[in-house]
Amino acid sequence: MISGVAKTSRSFNFPSDLLDLQAELQQTPDRYTQLCSELPWSVEPMPGWQDEQRAQSSYRSSMPDSPGYTDEQKQQVTELRRRLVDLSAAVITHEFWEGLDDVVTARMALKQAHATP
Repeated sequence: MISGVAKTSRSFNFPSDLLDLQAELQQTPDRYTQLCSELPWSVEPMPGWQDEQRAQSSYRSSMPDSPGYTDEQKQQVTELRRRLVDLSAAVITHEFWEGLDDVVTARMALKQAHATP
């Protein structure tokens, strides 16, 4: 809060390229999570297992055999991870932040810039 009033994204004149970077930075983890949910549970081929239910517990553990990731899947994971790092660096080091008195407030406002009212 500045002077008792919370600043919003409308209080800052964010450049469009920074807004675009932030929007992609917020969307990329969702794409990464979606990709990971579709991948085998192990990067390398691994045998599955089936634990028998124990008398003291209702917990049961099992996993099917994992064929491992294909080269294409490994590449997709690598590219998304690299993109996350690149986007983070681009947002953090953007020239817009230079000379601002309250960078923390501005960065928090940027994170909310694409939020629906």
